Amino acid sequence: MLQTKTWLTETEELARELDAPDLVTIDASWHMPSEGKSAREEYIEEHIPGALFFDIDEIADSKSTLPHMLPPPEKFSSRMRSMGVGDGSRIVVYDRAGLYSAARVWWTFRVMGVDDVSVLNGGLPKWKLERRPVESGEPRGRTARHFTARRNADLVRDLSDMKAMLKDRSAEIVDARAPERFAGKAPEPRPGLRSGHIPGAHNLPFARLINKDGTLKTAPEIERLFEEAGIDLNKPVVTSCGSGITASVLALGLAEIGHRKTSVYDGSWSEWGADESLPIETG
Repeated sequence: MLQTKTWLTETEELARELDAPDLVTIDASWHMPSEGKSAREEYIEEHIPGALFFDIDEIADSKSTLPHMLPPPEKFSSRMRSMGVGDGSRIVVYDRAGLYSAARVWWTFRVMGVDDVSVLNGGLPKWKLERRPVESGEPRGRTARHFTARRNADLVRDLSDMKAMLKDRSAEIVDARAPERFAGKAPEPRPGLRSGHIPGAHNLPFARLINKDGTLKTAPEIERLFEEAGIDLNKPVVTSCGSGITASVLALGLAEIGHRKTSVYDGSWSEWGADESLPIETG
């Protein structure tokens, strides 16, 4: 596949551009509720200078019972305006894990029509390893900016899309969860969910796309991993996981290899696994 553009920003590039007036750095760190950690408190303790905090659970659809579903465009626009993110901003997203929840926020911006958004390759761990500066405290105030969200529906799939796909097999479904959860041998971390996967889905655990230092593997390595997982890259690909966070890591990997028809199943297993009327497979 032809890779025409990278969606990654390297640490040295960000360090060079950190004071550029049109650049917005965003800390998109997030933890599973069961971990009992506060990403916001960690942000207050230390973050890349000038970075804003993006609360994945708050900048979400508050009417949905599912975790951190995409917010309506008007809510997203309103939050971005008040944070000082505007039309024409160049956005670099990172997280404290290296490469994890930043991909979800990168994908969210793309769904909202923003193309000038990238993920910091290696995130905060690589930044700190290179002894680059960090600061603490509340985010620096930015002037409110006009932000226009234009939802790109091609990047998202919902439950009705997934049901249709089961019938017509029009796309490849790839699940980013760990093999034991995919196979139904390990319980789900969220209560009330069955164990297993969507029938016909392939399994490619998101961590396989990431190097030990938290950077994304090269495009040829990523392409090989998808092919080894049995995914036909000539077809549209829908990524899924527990709640749409690590599915976005797979979406980032697919974007890096130039795959044009990738979408994320926003409800993911939190939705499918909870609905007793839907078929599941194990093994």
